[in-house]
Amino acid sequence: MKIRLGPAGNCILSKGEDTLDSLRNLKKNGLDAQEIEFVRSVYMNNNYAKRVGELAKNLDIKLSVHAPYYINLASKEKPKIHASKKRILDSCERADLMGAKYVVFHPAYFGGMEKEKVYHIVLEHMKDMQSTIEKKKWDVFLAPETTGKHSALGSLDETLRLAKETGTKFCIDSAHLWARLQGGLDFKEMFEKLKKTKEKFYHFHFSGIEYTMKGEKNHVNLGENGPDFKEFAKELLKTKIDSTIICESPVTWRDSLKMKKILEKMGYRF
Repeated sequence: MKIRLGPAGNCILSKGEDTLDSLRNLKKNGLDAQEIEFVRSVYMNNNYAKRVGELAKNLDIKLSVHAPYYINLASKEKPKIHASKKRILDSCERADLMGAKYVVFHPAYFGGMEKEKVYHIVLEHMKDMQSTIEKKKWDVFLAPETTGKHSALGSLDETLRLAKETGTKFCIDSAHLWARLQGGLDFKEMFEKLKKTKEKFYHFHFSGIEYTMKGEKNHVNLGENGPDFKEFAKELLKTKIDSTIICESPVTWRDSLKMKKILEKMGYRF
């Protein structure tokens, strides 16, 4: 069982550092994963993506990509759907160039429509994107993420169903699920559902979280509020399945190191 840990976004230790510096900083600090965050746009050009991929491979750092947040595959406006798909596919292209396998994204908002209708709209658009990925021969997986707001598609069941019916992967954000369930997330139950997928690898996001009745409000540091990492880790270790855990707290790489210490105290050896 191999567990990798690292931040969402760059590990910046000095002013002016970039993604390449981030990878070196992670290696020095004993971390071995990073999610490249295209939060507002796919800002990285192809040549730079290749350089990032080459360095990550040399340093044995596993990369993933988060597509921009401005995505809604069930928008009532067709231009927004087209733009959403382009952002995801542009992210897939960069991911392929840097050797990142998982392209994480938030699929859609319900926008007053029935949940099942939105689900099937997203399903068809994901299948269409899968066709493009196969045609381009990009070695990547679409990975819809569990979301933290009730207004968005992304419960655990919806996410696993999407992955199964499109032949893609998934990203499980425990903080988002915690917010959706108002603190009622049962990790044992969650991992039982993951086990049924027969997947050989899990991609997780983890952090603390603040929430309201509507769901997610904002991510906070590990242990401040939200899910207990020890409880999560206890169930994860039982699976014996390779995993990457990306930290999304405000102090991403430092909280990744906290997670590492917790796992080591529980007997896991990196």
